[in-house]
Amino acid sequence: MAAQPNPLATGRPVYVVDGARSPFLRARNKPGPFHASDLAFQAGRALLYRQPFSAEAFDQVILGCVMPAPHEINIARVVSLRLGCGEKVPAWTVQRNCASGMQALDCAAQDIASGRSELVLAGGTEAMSHAPLLFGTAMAAWLGTFSSARTPVDKLKAAVAFRPAFLKPVIGLLCGLTDPIVGLNMGQTAEILAHRFSVSREEMDAFAVRSHQRLASATEQGRLDEIETVYDEAGKYHDHDDGCRPDSSVEKLAKLRPAFERPFGKITAGNSAQITDGAALLILASEEAVEKYKLPVIGQIRDSQWAGLDPSQMGLGPVHAMAPILERHGFDSADIDYWEINEAFAAQVQSCLRAWQSEDFCKDELGLMHAFTPIDEERLNVDGGGVSLGHPVGASGARIVLHLLKTLQREGAQRGMASLCIGGGQGGAMLVERIV
Repeated sequence: MAAQPNPLATGRPVYVVDGARSPFLRARNKPGPFHASDLAFQAGRALLYRQPFSAEAFDQVILGCVMPAPHEINIARVVSLRLGCGEKVPAWTVQRNCASGMQALDCAAQDIASGRSELVLAGGTEAMSHAPLLFGTAMAAWLGTFSSARTPVDKLKAAVAFRPAFLKPVIGLLCGLTDPIVGLNMGQTAEILAHRFSVSREEMDAFAVRSHQRLASATEQGRLDEIETVYDEAGKYHDHDDGCRPDSSVEKLAKLRPAFERPFGKITAGNSAQITDGAALLILASEEAVEKYKLPVIGQIRDSQWAGLDPSQMGLGPVHAMAPILERHGFDSADIDYWEINEAFAAQVQSCLRAWQSEDFCKDELGLMHAFTPIDEERLNVDGGGVSLGHPVGASGARIVLHLLKTLQREGAQRGMASLCIGGGQGGAMLVERIV
């Protein structure tokens, strides 16, 4: 594995000066109270209110989103205009499945490092509960025939040809969470990893319980100050991540049936990330912008990496993406103070931890001469993760970077690594540092 230089490590410094996110709201079998643009707008509005510059000062706005609604196409532009950034600030949307929010940050950071931008609003948003129901090909063909019929007789013939089966919906969310190349949904890829790395059902459930306990503790102790309260059209306020189950236990989770490979699978709804709505936005700035507006700095984006791998093993993406960064900088696990590895599935994170310290895996798949030392799980996802928070796919990459920087700041630590697996067989990682 060749650890190629990254412009973030060699170009102009890229600073994160502030960030905010919405609460992550669990989908409850119906469309939630917010569209994706609403969540990004409300989180962004609170963020911009406290800045010493106007919204029109941004050079660009970049947002990640996987499933924008039909009225939110190029959702970054929609949010940008609603936030008052003005007509002259360009805005664009990126899509890299689960890492779309991190991709937006990386695009912004690369432009600042290269000198193309000074001040960028970037992040991600998703309202998974609003994923569309679609008509299939048969219904689309029938509608085309019926709408093109010109005479009453032709209309009648077309109407008679209608079949109730044409109304069977295509569930957009299920399609989006299934890889078309290998024909596996994301849960099935997690089952493959659980088998490969011998992750037991009990271990997965214990990991899930810990995620909920950590999120509950973080909420109670006020460690999630990046959350901004959002208000729905009914006037109800939402001020916390509502998927947390503090009373979760291994005994309760053990009663759940396998969700993807019945009857013998290990992956359940309880040890998987929740279907969730949420948004997270960050302000990235050059040194010149920091000095011009006298901005505080919560951290610096030092490096990033994207990697590809077998789509059926997609959950190992973080290992493939994090390893080149550590190699470039001559680091081992102990040189990273805190880690955020997105919890798509408990088994997926646990498999990454085992692959990370496997001599055979690191030699055979990463081309390294040695494995990495184990990651200290007391410094991994310290305030919970996707299993308890949820995983709004367009937003998670931005959320983990923002919370990692907040954790470094709170703990007085220096260096952190954020990473995600990506449906389709990819991984993304970002190295950040606190500015002392």
